[in-house]
Amino acid sequence: MHPALSPAVLAELRRPRPYPAVSILMPTHRREPDNAQDPVRLRNLMAEAKEKVQADPRVSRADRIAVLEQLDRALAEVDLVHAEDGLAILAAPGEHQVWSLGRSAPARVVVSDTFLTRNLVAAHAAERPYWVVAIAADRVTLWGGTPERVSEETGDGFPLVRVHDNPDPERQERIGDTPSTFRDEETKTFLRQADAGIGKLLAADPRPLYVVGEAGALALLDAVGAIAQQATAQIPHGGLAQADAETVRQVVEPAVRAHAGREVAEALALLDKAHGRQAFAAGLDEIWRAAGEGRIARLVVEENYRTTVRDDGEHLVPAESGLPGAREDIVDEVIERALGTGAQVSFVPDDTLADSGRIAASLRY
Repeated sequence: MHPALSPAVLAELRRPRPYPAVSILMPTHRREPDNAQDPVRLRNLMAEAKEKVQADPRVSRADRIAVLEQLDRALAEVDLVHAEDGLAILAAPGEHQVWSLGRSAPARVVVSDTFLTRNLVAAHAAERPYWVVAIAADRVTLWGGTPERVSEETGDGFPLVRVHDNPDPERQERIGDTPSTFRDEETKTFLRQADAGIGKLLAADPRPLYVVGEAGALALLDAVGAIAQQATAQIPHGGLAQADAETVRQVVEPAVRAHAGREVAEALALLDKAHGRQAFAAGLDEIWRAAGEGRIARLVVEENYRTTVRDDGEHLVPAESGLPGAREDIVDEVIERALGTGAQVSFVPDDTLADSGRIAASLRY
């Protein structure tokens, strides 16, 4: 499975595909006994997808064979043993992708000329992804994290490793996280390169950034560039440039938790201000209209808010799951709509917005 989503990946997933582009979405479960149903549901949905492709007169024989082959390849990559809360399988002629989601998705099969991405977009927003950069005098590593997991990122030039042109034993003994090392001109040059690389990364995929290293490393990074000063938090802790993922996660966890708390407080404060200046919307029906009009500046959603509705032409009204016209992932649709018009999206603990219909927004106008 693919490890993490990013704005660039989501943009690529949303581009048009040659017909047929097949999307299979389903909820999954992390623990027993609920996860026992996942393999059965997956087999049934996969059979439904294949049947739709085979029965579609618009699909040529060559494309049918190609897509069925991609679906089989995707199925072989699914890892239900380590499932999260949702699964997305995307397949088209010449490609397939499997995504594990930290947010549930309703079971469905869609055959179109684009992939169904609303659940992936909402899952990415709900995951609250962040970056960790671990700084040492001769190595800079990059980690991508969510509240539940951290994994090392090895693209975009990372890890950065300092190469010495004329190494000698005495110099090798001095290299490390020591005060004298961080006054070295070569170290300054190395960290300038790191600063530039991190800046490019944040421009392409903005996330909260946690910079970790010895105090001397953090001070030097502050001096040679702007990235450390823009970080969500600087954490004085040496040795993480060579550490494993779980160690990195444990070190940054308190700072990540503190930042999440500040984000919730900020989101609620913005809603209070919006209410005072009559730029406030609440409840799914009102939010749905505002999102469609591009009026939402900040959308605030309870973390586990789910509801099924149908559109009666004027309003969204409650509906039973599985009935014709029922929209089971309407909250994810709202999130995707809002993000598509440049809104910010914040998630807050359940019952925080009990008086506002579980979902609210600060409006642009």
